Amino acid sequence: MAFNTQRLQFSGHSGATLSARLDLPNGQSRAYALFAHCFTCSKDLAAARRIAAELAREGIAVLRLDFTGLGSSEGEFASTNFSSNIADLLSAADYLRHHYQAPALLIGHSLGGAAVLAVAGDIPEVRAVATIGAPADVGHVLKNFGASLEEIEKNGEADVDLAGRTFLIRKQFVEDTRAHRIKDAVGRLRKPLLVLHAPLDHTVGIENATEIFVAARHPKSFISLDKADHLLTDPEDAAFAGRIISEWLTRYLDADTPQGAGPIEHVRVRETGEGKFQNAVQAGGHRLFADEPESVGGLDSGPSPYDFLAIALGACTSMTLRLYAGHKQLKLGRIGVDVSHTKIHAKDCEECTETERGDSGKIDRFERVISIEGEVSEELREKIVEIAGKCPVHRTLETVAKIKTVVK
Repeated sequence: MAFNTQRLQFSGHSGATLSARLDLPNGQSRAYALFAHCFTCSKDLAAARRIAAELAREGIAVLRLDFTGLGSSEGEFASTNFSSNIADLLSAADYLRHHYQAPALLIGHSLGGAAVLAVAGDIPEVRAVATIGAPADVGHVLKNFGASLEEIEKNGEADVDLAGRTFLIRKQFVEDTRAHRIKDAVGRLRKPLLVLHAPLDHTVGIENATEIFVAARHPKSFISLDKADHLLTDPEDAAFAGRIISEWLTRYLDADTPQGAGPIEHVRVRETGEGKFQNAVQAGGHRLFADEPESVGGLDSGPSPYDFLAIALGACTSMTLRLYAGHKQLKLGRIGVDVSHTKIHAKDCEECTETERGDSGKIDRFERVISIEGEVSEELREKIVEIAGKCPVHRTLETVAKIKTVVK
């Protein structure tokens, strides 16, 4: 769900080729972010994709990588540990630094959150750090090993079942995990920190967020993810996290940091490469998605094209009425406009002329319902209908527009 996703490869800490995706905004990037996924997860986790998309929509490029031995990256997972994850993040930051721009933001999910807290001090360009469901102690991950932990301690390695998948874990992983002190790293962070955590997270309890927050120095912020689960499997929870991180980061970017592609006089629409119909829309400095409902094969990540037409009519109507009320010094309550769209047979159109009803085909019909808070006289109701009809978008829709198309 990013504006433009590029597949990248670069060498990790061990020389193994790491697989990554770079989610780029439509236009110039305000900043670059580096995303670290959860333990045994991958860059393609649904939550990671959606969070990256929300950031890209706000002009922030996001590099999400698979750690060595995971996802599409090369290497042997059994030979990796928490320290190697940190080293992979340093490799990713170095890649961004030399090929694009060093990361200004680090985002880490679960154990990836602990990793970005540990590595932040080693990437001088980082201006802020955000964690999602991060443990305050790296050793927390060992709780997932169950009885296998004893076997690892005794035999030096064991197959561990993690979320339905089997991984070979060696004793060096356990020892390395226990050696790290995340809260000490948090205390030395000296960078703005945003902690996001779900109170009902049964994988990494909310008390971890408390410990991280208390250990951190100001500026620091905490956002509750309410009823979300650990993996943010509900798309709305992941999208919310992405929007919060984006808004929070803005205050730590330089005032002269480029804001996307800069002002444009027209609307720019481009396919994102995600889903069948999803398009990124840029209007001036505003960014949003256009899509189709899931029922017709879309991702339902944004309004449909006809929804946008209805939005234009509703917004124009409200603004036109507000301008009229101001000009006439009318105390008009808050205006609301509901707009629905259907296609009907011309002969069934009550608002059409006899000539128009004689058409044998179908026509587009927009139904507009205007609501005004407070008392409205009958005389004023009639005037509101009249003024609504003068809305520029209304007039455009009721006349035949000409469209010039050029292919470049």
